[in-house]
This record gives sequence, structure tokens and C-alpha cells, in this order.
Amino acid sequence: SGQAILTAEATAQGHTAGQMLRELAETPAPAVVAERFKIPTGTPVWVRRRTTLVDDRPNQLADSYFELGVVKGTQIQDEDTGPGGSFARLEDAGYELDEIAEEWAVRMPTGPESAALRLPAGTPVVDLTRTTYDVTGRPVEVMLAVIAGDMVEMSYRFKIPD
Repeated sequence: SGQAILTAEATAQGHTAGQMLRELAETPAPAVVAERFKIPTGTPVWVRRRTTLVDDRPNQLADSYFELGVVKGTQIQDEDTGPGGSFARLEDAGYELDEIAEEWAVRMPTGPESAALRLPAGTPVVDLTRTTYDVTGRPVEVMLAVIAGDMVEMSYRFKIPD
């Protein structure tokens, strides 16, 4: 639809979504990111740090990491990634996206996370590690997100394995 995933999902549910860009920068890869990219910890990577909002309330602190060679010369390094967001720019650059792996964990927030997400007292957060792969199996984006626990709903349907 030419929309970023969060925008499309929020619209489909009758909500509005937006984001505030916190940082665009080259940064050393944290261990969890390096492990998924299969590069040494500390290798320079590109990060897009955002706070996303649903109905004007912060719902997640989302940091997307990319290998430098993947984003060089793309709008992923710009404030405005254009229609469809980073995924559309990855596809424009020749990376045919195929699969996403997600890891979820629930915990209590730090003080700064509580403040940034405007959490009601006692509200947990969800840590999400999302790895996006292209059709060759190459990881092309790793997103580390901290999501307001009172704004998460997960719904899955899948076949029972043999």
C-alpha cells in the first residue's frame, strides 16, 4: 500500500500512527545485532532510532540496524525514507524481502524507558528483536524495540507440525 508497516496496521485498526526520529548514525554493532548479521561486535553499522506513536502516545522505541553496504546511497540514511519506509527502500536496492524472525521477552522497564513511553505505573515492556531476511537468507535489517506492554496484542495462527 506504499505505507510503512506500523502505519498500515494502525490504519487498518482505526488508529493513527507516526514517528519521531531520534538518531540517524553510524554506530558500533551491539552484540545482539552483530550475532544476527554474523559480523564482529563493534563493526560499524547504520542505525535509525525512532519513537513510534499510536494515537499520539509513544508505543515503542525502535532501533533498526543495517550493514553499511546495504544502506549506502539509499534513503534509509535520510530522515524521510519515502513511501513504504525502509522495507521499500531495501527492495528498491535489490533486496527481495522474504522472511522475518521475531523474538519477544517481557520485563519491567527502566526509568528512562518508562518516561519515554509515558507508561502507567507498574506497566511492563516487551523487548522485540526482529530480523528481516532476503530471499537468499541474508539478514538485511535487525530491529531492537522496546514496546509499551499495555499497547501490545499478539495473534498467531499456524499449522501444527507433524
